[in-house]
Amino acid sequence: MATGTGAAERGRSVGGERGAAGAAKTELLATGTGAGERGGLAGGERGAAEAPMTEPTGTSAAEALAMAETQTVPQERVDPEWIEPADAAAEEPTRPAKERGRWWRGFTGSLAAGLTVLAVGVLVVAGIDLYTGAPGPGAALLIGHPVAAALALVAQRVADRRNGLAAAGAGVAVVLFAVSALTLFWLN
Repeated sequence: MATGTGAAERGRSVGGERGAAGAAKTELLATGTGAGERGGLAGGERGAAEAPMTEPTGTSAAEALAMAETQTVPQERVDPEWIEPADAAAEEPTRPAKERGRWWRGFTGSLAAGLTVLAVGVLVVAGIDLYTGAPGPGAALLIGHPVAAALALVAQRVADRRNGLAAAGAGVAVVLFAVSALTLFWLN
């Protein structure tokens, strides 16, 4: 037979820091009676090391469980441990090197995006003109703008993904596609 102290120790080792209330609850659930009562020790006597139960004689098991849950043991607060890094002064944040050609990529990206917006605008106007029956942009404009925009976007993707001469050449291609689309379709 287990004594109340043994049950409390089992409650701490199995369920963590539950305390005597958790052990009493565990023992009550396991045996149906409290330690030292009705078959706990011979003659109903309590051992010297056993914690007295506060369960009244005429209560049900549910009431005993509720009473066991309300009895809590205060826990002491444990502050987290702070570990200082060994080289705290040596590790200063460094800025990454500024990427060369950033303004050029921004400029060519703006040209490619503008050419794409212009191509979408031309297609929307052509759709409205087709619906209303008004004369709209010609076939060269309807085909040329989307093709120039697609080529500029592909060249801009190459300019964004590569470095060096390949990026510069792709950026120049974006500028040439934008200038050619504007001169061929708008300034003639």
